[in-house]
Amino acid sequence: MALALARAGARLGLFARRVQWHQTVGSTNDLALARAAAGESEGAVVVAECQLAGRGRLGRTWHSPSGSGLYASVLLRPSPEVAALLTLGAGVAIADGLAAATGLRPALKWPNDIWIGLRKVGGILAEGSLPAAGPGYVVLGFGLNLTRGALPPDVASRATSLEEELGRVVDRGDVLAECLAALAHRYAELGRNPGGVLEAWREAASPLLGRRVEWDGPAGGQTGVATGIDAQGALQIQTGAGAMVVRAGEVRWL
Repeated sequence: MALALARAGARLGLFARRVQWHQTVGSTNDLALARAAAGESEGAVVVAECQLAGRGRLGRTWHSPSGSGLYASVLLRPSPEVAALLTLGAGVAIADGLAAATGLRPALKWPNDIWIGLRKVGGILAEGSLPAAGPGYVVLGFGLNLTRGALPPDVASRATSLEEELGRVVDRGDVLAECLAALAHRYAELGRNPGGVLEAWREAASPLLGRRVEWDGPAGGQTGVATGIDAQGALQIQTGAGAMVVRAGEVRWL
């Protein structure tokens, strides 16, 4: 892993000098959150071989067995404008990184899933504190399935791994280095050209757009067709009653 990071060199940007590796942790996000709360500057990276309490969005458990996945968290201190689009920008970056490391072309599913074909290969979790006044922080965690061992039985039919898709062993160091390099690039781009990042997201999401989705709205369950995202990153959905947007919560793709 250290060799792959050294080869990436300056492309790692703000993540070049503070990568902390652990054999086993509760959660990489928790360690990065503690460092953020203690005042550490942005750019810190926490990577683990195994998580005992990995989690995904909406409090779900993220299965994180030793040697089967890549589990990492980065500490950022974005402006409120960048923070609002950070999960989508991270999705673009992870897709970029996987393409560079493996040659695969992942697709993105709003708001935080990485797919290959029609199965999930990874996810992103953003947590933090962004007060109205004063500095804040966001910890951006990502988990990627490297082998079939990363898939618990209840999701194995709906998920995939990089090695399954490639038919060969994956170098986790190369995957980490390329994902961090892409994150550094897309994070900087969000500050100067957010529209370009959103357009890259739309392109990466195109294999999944046009599908029917359902979600829980104020009046109960609703369905429609996902058509894209707006300038604020909200999911645009066409329903029988007209166009709508979903800004938060769970959207189920049918």
